[in-house]
Amino acid sequence: MGRHGGRHRFGRGGHGFFGRGGDEFPGARRLSSQDLQLVILALLADKPAHGYELIKIIEERSEGFYTPSPGVIYPALTYLEEVGHASVAQDGGRKLYSITSQGEAYLAEQRGTADAILQALSRIGRRMDEVREAFAGVSDLDADASDELHRARHNLKRALRSRHGSDSAEARRIAAILDRAVAEILGK
Repeated sequence: MGRHGGRHRFGRGGHGFFGRGGDEFPGARRLSSQDLQLVILALLADKPAHGYELIKIIEERSEGFYTPSPGVIYPALTYLEEVGHASVAQDGGRKLYSITSQGEAYLAEQRGTADAILQALSRIGRRMDEVREAFAGVSDLDADASDELHRARHNLKRALRSRHGSDSAEARRIAAILDRAVAEILGK
């Protein structure tokens, strides 16, 4: 029994990506300990890295959506070292982590899950980037117009949520309405 995960080899398990059962995009911006350990192993399989580098790589892959804190990364690295899946070497004043052959074997068994987590991070990051782009420049409007635009966006989101699960004919009807609105906004 290790100090970081009880009897389970990797965390407590069973929580899905970002700490929820099967949900890819819950409200929390964190991975379960097991998921983070798999991500770290996958990244170390690419090349040895310092803890801070791993933080930056994960942040970059998720386009800023998820940035693990040092208080999460370093205990995960310590755990991986304790169970024999990672080794550490001094590199100047810093620790350089590498995957071990035991870690490679475990990662090979879990490769599908590790790849799915990395893909989810990337996908969520792209979505968040699209949202940031969509709302860029909205604050440039005058205050009265900005309030009205905020209300209109809120109403649109509420209307779309109310139609969630509609059949394909309804989805096409809604898409046509939105396309007409976009054309009108752009003056086409």
